[in-house]
Amino acid sequence: MAVAIRLARGGSKKRPYYRIVVADSRNARDGRFIEKIGTYNPLLAKDSPERVKIDADRVKHWLSVGAQPSDRVARFLDAAGIKERAARNNPKKAEPGEKAKERAEERATKLAEAEEAKNAAAAEAAAAPAEEEVTEVPAEEAAAEAPAEEAATDAPAEEAAAEEAPAAEEAPAADAAPAADDAAKAE
Repeated sequence: MAVAIRLARGGSKKRPYYRIVVADSRNARDGRFIEKIGTYNPLLAKDSPERVKIDADRVKHWLSVGAQPSDRVARFLDAAGIKERAARNNPKKAEPGEKAKERAEERATKLAEAEEAKNAAAAEAAAAPAEEEVTEVPAEEAAAEAPAEEAATDAPAEEAAAEEAPAAEEAPAADAAPAADDAAKAE
């Protein structure tokens, strides 16, 4: 006869209460049992001493006779220090699924693209002020050398103003790139 130490459910709907029993493994879960050796009340707090009550002497006796505890009862016995329970190892369970891996790859590519865009915008912003300084110096020299040609000096000044306007437009784009990074991290 295969003997098991297991839980037998009692209580009403939504209010479970379990007896820890020794029973023939062929009997129904809540059916006939050989001996009641403890109780388990899952409604109590996890640190409550009344949550799990076990008669350690009777458990040791039944284990010596060859009774096999169920997984839940084995956890209780391990917590009580009666029987060591081997830890189970299932590394594949913790591995993310295919869709989760795809989403992680997409996030990584988006972050990489955002970093590249941010670096490119920073490089353009650094290059734009240097170009403006270079274009302004010849315009000032031309104005000093040829005061008679005012029409000619007005045209380069307008071009310099036109170059400053795109640089001003790029600056908000550079500010938008960190906002895009923040939005990607929030996801």
